Amino acid sequence: MSDYASLPAPSPEQGLNRYLQEIRRFPMLEPEEEYMLAKRWVDHQDTGAAHKLVTSHLRLAAKIAMGYRGYGLPQAEVISEANVGLMQAVKRFDPEKGFRLATYAMWWIRASIQEYILRSWSMVKLGTTSAQKKLFFNLRKAKARIGAIEEGDLRPENVKRLAEDLSVSEDEVVDMNRRLAGSDASLNVTVGGEEGSSSWQDWLEDEDADQAGAYAERDEFEARQAMLMEAMDVLNERERDVLTERRLAEPPVTLEDLSSKYGVSRERIRQIEVRAFEKLQARMTEIARAKGMIPA
Repeated sequence: MSDYASLPAPSPEQGLNRYLQEIRRFPMLEPEEEYMLAKRWVDHQDTGAAHKLVTSHLRLAAKIAMGYRGYGLPQAEVISEANVGLMQAVKRFDPEKGFRLATYAMWWIRASIQEYILRSWSMVKLGTTSAQKKLFFNLRKAKARIGAIEEGDLRPENVKRLAEDLSVSEDEVVDMNRRLAGSDASLNVTVGGEEGSSSWQDWLEDEDADQAGAYAERDEFEARQAMLMEAMDVLNERERDVLTERRLAEPPVTLEDLSSKYGVSRERIRQIEVRAFEKLQARMTEIARAKGMIPA
């Protein structure tokens, strides 16, 4: 995999301007070139190909990172975390799925940044509810949507509306707003003094990007994965194998292949699959109910 130490790295000493100018020297990839580089990494572990995939997407990582301004954290550190997420995406990218690396990498970049923010803020600790985490990432956007731009504490009517919109208590809105309070740098400060230079605003993430929603989706996905692994214990070895090969493998193994493997008919394999899925669903429902994820 591409060595993180060999990548351009933002730092307070050199400033973000120089870093943003430096990463612009890496060319964007055409779809065909991206596919071939990804294949060289997947098939041959070609670190040179992986490095080129990473460097060609550093601008994407920086742009997404700029969308997480205002959390009181060094922007250089946020960009560094975005780059870590980008490398994780390249490491796991499968070019045969039919979509571009940028589409796949966005999720990993945001996930890496959000984990860093959550680790860095003492008020978001293990055990914090999903709703509070969504509030953490969504409050600024919600305030802008209703025009609550006042500095300091929010007006009572705005507190009430935000609490209703975000499905949290009014106290949580007030507390979170105070924690997130702080001055923001101007979005129109020029990045670079040369011809063709741009402003910070040009680097910002699309306002339509649902950061809180992405975090919540990842949170739910991880919870469901853990439940699935736990629920698998209800199946015997053959049921587990058949269900995994038929429902979780990509592409799924055919009934004919499994019937040959176990020396039974295709219909029998289909019956095992259906029965195993029903048992798994029932066990996952039990687990979810025990965890309070669904009503008892």
